[in-house]
Amino acid sequence: MDSGKQLTGTLAIAVFTAALGSLQYGYSLGVINAPQKVIEKHYGLSLGVWSERTAVLLENSTDEEVFREAGQHPDVVMYWSLSVAIFSIGGMLSSFLVGFVGNLKGRVKGMLMVNVLAVTAGLLMGFCKIWKPHIMVISGRAVMGFYCGLTSGLVPMYIGEIAPKAYRGALGTIHQLAIVIGILISQVLGLDFVLGNDDMWPWLLGLSGAPAILQSILLPLCPESPRYLYIVLGKEQEARKSLYRLKGAYDASADVQEMKREKEEAKRNPRFPSLHWYLGSSVYRLQLSVALVMHLSQQFSGINAIFYYSTSIFARAGVSQPVYATIGVGVINTIFTLVSVALVDKAGRRTLILAGLGGMCCCAIAMTMGLKLQNEYPWMSYVSMSAIFLFVSFFEIGPGPIPWFIVAELFSQGPRPTAIALAGCCNWTSNFIIGMTFPYIQDLLDSFVFIVFAVLLLIFTMFTYRFLPETKGKSFEEIAAVFQKGRKTIPKAEISKHTAELEQLKTSTDA
Repeated sequence: MDSGKQLTGTLAIAVFTAALGSLQYGYSLGVINAPQKVIEKHYGLSLGVWSERTAVLLENSTDEEVFREAGQHPDVVMYWSLSVAIFSIGGMLSSFLVGFVGNLKGRVKGMLMVNVLAVTAGLLMGFCKIWKPHIMVISGRAVMGFYCGLTSGLVPMYIGEIAPKAYRGALGTIHQLAIVIGILISQVLGLDFVLGNDDMWPWLLGLSGAPAILQSILLPLCPESPRYLYIVLGKEQEARKSLYRLKGAYDASADVQEMKREKEEAKRNPRFPSLHWYLGSSVYRLQLSVALVMHLSQQFSGINAIFYYSTSIFARAGVSQPVYATIGVGVINTIFTLVSVALVDKAGRRTLILAGLGGMCCCAIAMTMGLKLQNEYPWMSYVSMSAIFLFVSFFEIGPGPIPWFIVAELFSQGPRPTAIALAGCCNWTSNFIIGMTFPYIQDLLDSFVFIVFAVLLLIFTMFTYRFLPETKGKSFEEIAAVFQKGRKTIPKAEISKHTAELEQLKTSTDA
């Protein structure tokens, strides 16, 4: 049986269990948006700066110090902004620790350990009414952000290491699929007649820790990464057992030989390589640059601007119930991530990323035209809405899911944890920058704001075309050789030659 073709029940359980962390990440991303007005009201009441009775009595007052809505008070604005931003700050900080946690006790035990953070965060937010809601929610969001920064690195790392080569792309895309499903669930549960109301909103926030409980029950059933067992711990027999559990009965000698070569390669690298070492290494500089740009393209594409402000865009376009149109965006999000799962191992990573970035660039231009001209030509509002749906579709075909797992493909076992940590930090930092600056850029440029993203998308498309090789169906060894010789495909007969050159380069770099 071909060792690259097995899909077993154990593998399915392992991928599903790991992806519960991604689901939790997506839920936490989306859950804070829907109940904003309700949460702001409780912040105002807790701070003593607003009351419903005063707001009603003085509704027609012209006094600038009277706030008809709690969200208008500067103190509430400050605490609300902190509630949103602290999540990204937590992720930025913890993303540096992905490699350390992943190597400390292994990928499976690492995910199990960090679930303590998710449950703690869920409890803080779920019981926020028993003390000061603004302090409890901000604390919970900070802890949840710290958790999500870790899980957004650990999950793709684990799935990338256990997936058979033939299905590595499809299984790697599961991380993004779980994220968008989590966002969609949070949007639906956040409707005011479900949990996004005065009574139930703490439960809505608290549920963000629920997947961690299920994951903690299932993780002991999951095999540890064979690559971690063999390359990091040197336990060949345990690695073989893990391979048999994941792939069924087959001849594991080819996989073991590949891991053996990776282990020998890892020995030549510094035990704890620094960022300066990676940037100075001629072997890894290009891989690291490509990995970071993939994550930059994901965040600076403008996708978060769409997610954060789609409701207001739909309202400007004349949609009577924009919140449902936003949920529609979430549904499209999920559908086209499934399309990516189906296509990524057939069409290839490079093709899908190029198609996605190029399509998003065109949609950003169409969106700008629609927003600018819809007052003069009412039918242009349909152009705006169509551009939003297509923008999201193109994002989920390639630029959304692929950066998360392609970093694990671009690097061998030794540098992989550090590379994933650096890419994750880049992703979280970019997310934070967009979240903080987009409102100001929008005020400055108004309808032309998406032209900025169109220009960035064009730059990312050109970079991807020039530097990203196709990794579909290649071993980690073959991918490393492709980077050494350019973007062309290298015949397997030449791999040993290029590997020898790679080893010589590594030796000279370490010296």
